[in-house]
Amino acid sequence: MTSRYIAIDWGSTNLRAWRCQDDVCLDSRQSEAGVTRLNGKSPEAVLADVTDGWRDEATPVVMAGMVGSNAGWKIAPYLPCPARFSAIGERLTPVIDNVWIIPGLSVSRDDNHNVMRGEETQLLGARDLAPASLYVMPGTHCKWVQADSQQIVDFRTVMTGELHHILLKHSLVGAGLPEQIDSSAAFDAGLSRGLNAPALLPQLFEVRASHVLGSLPREQVSDFLSGLLIGSEVATMTADLAAQQVITLVANASLTRRYRRAFAAVGREVQELDGDQAFQAGIRSIAHAVAN
Repeated sequence: MTSRYIAIDWGSTNLRAWRCQDDVCLDSRQSEAGVTRLNGKSPEAVLADVTDGWRDEATPVVMAGMVGSNAGWKIAPYLPCPARFSAIGERLTPVIDNVWIIPGLSVSRDDNHNVMRGEETQLLGARDLAPASLYVMPGTHCKWVQADSQQIVDFRTVMTGELHHILLKHSLVGAGLPEQIDSSAAFDAGLSRGLNAPALLPQLFEVRASHVLGSLPREQVSDFLSGLLIGSEVATMTADLAAQQVITLVANASLTRRYRRAFAAVGREVQELDGDQAFQAGIRSIAHAVAN
């Protein structure tokens, strides 16, 4: 088992790196050099910069995320689902000496076409830290992943975070709004609306009309819209879930609070796991596999 390794979460717009030894994180670094923001540098040069002073030739680097996409350093082929958890660490793509990219996951059926990169590493950690039959992984895109103890069976993607950004920043819903403030009351009002009337499209323009007509404070539109979108997502995606199904929510603290309220409102208890903790646990298991 390796005692030292470097874990990297390399997405489209940023990069995060952790230097680890004996399952303990010793140091971490961040960079804005996501795979779409290299500013003329090669990926190898960016990696050298972010790991400067951290590694020798014997220290493996294991990377996940969009670095393995067609916009990244090198394409790491998707593993089709159903996919065994153990297969993720067995199908790494070598890049340069002792540097590896974790494969993403895919689903391709007539009723479902989906891909993920990065979340598969969180799933590896979540399976060990907070096992469940359904993993809900909010972010720019929220993944709803069906799994058992041995394999990832299926997953769906809901574009809740991206839709919130687009509507608020690039549509009439958010046109002319002042700086937004946090409002639990506005979030709860939107959440109630989304849960009780999950058919989303007829409601979106009403968000604009509500603040134009003065019934929704203009500085609280963001939180109302967030509640509406999350409520619609949770109502739609839990409609056919078995009552006894164990759910693990894998997210940062802010999104955990929001989704926890949504699940509580539909009477579902969830286990909670920090996304970074899940990622580090997952990539640790792969780094150990690389060394062995």
